Amino acid sequence: MSYERFLSARILPRKDTGGGFSGPLSVIAVAGIALGVAVMVMAVSILRGFQGEIASKVAGFGSHITIASYTNAPDYQDSPVLLDSALLARIAAIPGVRHVQPSATKGGMVKTADQIHGILLHGIAPQTDTAFLASCLKVGRMPQVAGGDAAGTEVMVSSVVAAKLRLTVGDKLRTYFWHDGAARARAFTICGIYSTDMAELDDHYIVGDLRQVQRLNGWPEVDGQRPVGCYEVLVDDFGQLDATARRLLEQLPYDLTLRTVKEANPALFSWLGLLDSSVALLLALMCVVSAVTIVSALLIMIFEKSATIGILKTLGATDRSVRRIFLLKGLRLVALGIVAGDLAALALALAQRQWGLVRLDPESYSMSLMPVELNGATFLLVSLGALAACLLALLLPLAGIARITPAKTIRTE
Repeated sequence: MSYERFLSARILPRKDTGGGFSGPLSVIAVAGIALGVAVMVMAVSILRGFQGEIASKVAGFGSHITIASYTNAPDYQDSPVLLDSALLARIAAIPGVRHVQPSATKGGMVKTADQIHGILLHGIAPQTDTAFLASCLKVGRMPQVAGGDAAGTEVMVSSVVAAKLRLTVGDKLRTYFWHDGAARARAFTICGIYSTDMAELDDHYIVGDLRQVQRLNGWPEVDGQRPVGCYEVLVDDFGQLDATARRLLEQLPYDLTLRTVKEANPALFSWLGLLDSSVALLLALMCVVSAVTIVSALLIMIFEKSATIGILKTLGATDRSVRRIFLLKGLRLVALGIVAGDLAALALALAQRQWGLVRLDPESYSMSLMPVELNGATFLLVSLGALAACLLALLLPLAGIARITPAKTIRTE
């Protein structure tokens, strides 16, 4: 062990010798760095949790990418589109594509004895990925979609619609849809009640059989298959959404277009973008706070140990060696603060995910629990950023060591 390392480990005054300000201030510095790191990690984790939760909810009733026809259609109704099996196979083989499924939506209304409510019938097929819908189910079960020529008559409604119309599982749902200048009535049975906490979805969407939408729109069979409203594409990595969409666009014919979930919900994702800016400002502020606390602690330590610095220089220590002693001490304090902050953030994140300590207003935040995304990269990048900021800040007090001369310190003592 070098003498610099040995002295850096014993640089703080002992409790039995009276001490000074450097000891308590070092504890405060460690606590300040730990607090800053914990706040930064939690801020990034919560932001990523918000973004992931919002994206999963919006894509849950649709997809990450939607393939549709260029043809205009009436409001709340899709234009029919039918892809051949070869094109579907090429789309499914594109890197980044996880699943492809058909879908269609039809606008209509629900009529009860005393109320009328507008709805959107979202049709799902047997091959639809219903993991998100199943996770939102509160009461009952998912509608049975058997496929074939039969059209299922079960639907799943939101808790908002059920509360407004005073409906429950097992009730009949009388609906009316407009097509070719005439109203078409359908009677469904409520098999389940869901809740996404997103007003845009819960206020209107009901989930039923895709065959019902196809028949309501009067789409004829083509080579034994009925057209659908669109094809929904789910991706493996939401961060690579734009790149996957570009690869997918290269495979589509001229009469088809695609739209990502970001393009379909620009206001929502713009709001999430603003959160990025707020978190960046918070990260910068916490880095400054951490740097100031460690600089203050090291400056006090240098002032209190000026006599020791003078003696070391008298014994032949160079400015570089003395700087290394205090730099090692500062880095130990920084490392201790970073580790403590990471552990505190990890404990808070696990507690939130396990017990849901912080609850939110669903009407304002589109979710009832504060989401936290645990990601090792977040902890690593925040820790490295805090370490870099504190290391740069340590250069300021270390520069003053060269001005401390043995003659001045001896005269002062």
